[in-house]
Amino acid sequence: MVVTGAARGVGELLAGRLSARGATVALVGLEPERLSEVSGRLPGESGHWYADVTDHDAMARVAREVEERFGRVDIVVANAGVAAGGLFAASDPDAWRRVIEVNLIGSAITARAFLPVLTQNRGYLLQIASLAALAPAPLMTAYCAAKSGVEAYAHSLRAEVGPQGVRVGVAYLSWTDTDMVRGADQDAVLRELRQRLPWPSNKTYPPGPAVDRIVAGMERRASHVYGQWWLRGMQGVRGWLPGVIGVVGQREMRRFGPRLGQVRTGLVGAGGAADEGARGSATGGTTGSTTGSTTGSTAGGTQGRGY
Repeated sequence: MVVTGAARGVGELLAGRLSARGATVALVGLEPERLSEVSGRLPGESGHWYADVTDHDAMARVAREVEERFGRVDIVVANAGVAAGGLFAASDPDAWRRVIEVNLIGSAITARAFLPVLTQNRGYLLQIASLAALAPAPLMTAYCAAKSGVEAYAHSLRAEVGPQGVRVGVAYLSWTDTDMVRGADQDAVLRELRQRLPWPSNKTYPPGPAVDRIVAGMERRASHVYGQWWLRGMQGVRGWLPGVIGVVGQREMRRFGPRLGQVRTGLVGAGGAADEGARGSATGGTTGSTTGSTTGSTAGGTQGRGY
């Protein structure tokens, strides 16, 4: 099986859980040293590939190399993602665009690269989405747009590939204790706004139980998987949420007033830093494009997963 965004966070923990159940795991992401460390700790057979999920050629190469090394691919988890916060009008256009590129386009490129082998093996594609797909919130325009997009894309894809025996699932997570969420919480305004959300959406949840729920959903190749129990109930009221959030959100925006302009608008967390660093290296011409037996070396990519 393949997990993108596997160097840390939900991706790292998911790889560990699945390896302990006997799965052969291919880890894809940035931070090659961390990927190597994660791979080395797994109890079963594994390998790691350094690649940018938004680079079609790189991901197609990874798909070929994973199949050549392990013989088959039955499951792909499109987990890679980055996030940015802040007012849309004041946001960094490059960071805003990068969230869409990684979370939405990168997920589609991942699926496109692996669909031939998934079709051959009647496999399963799990797209990691978010509460952000169900409840679009202020100061999260890029992330909410991206997660709404991947949810809709995965639902559309399910009907297309079902006749070939490929199952497609969507997993939803609320605020989960990952580097991404911790990175966002370093901003006082974002942290306070999140704490003012209604229960239970104002809590940060440990990743272990959420990953266990995802693994259970993968075992039955579920169409929908919920990392926290209460997210299932959100489906029934999601039609009402944009209107409610619009009214309540305006009140909170007035409450925080000028402080909103102080919110950092770049990518958050260690995964965001890795993405920015890798793209900077690529721009500077310091990153090559050769591949080894277990690592591709296309610059860019993502790590982590939270809300």
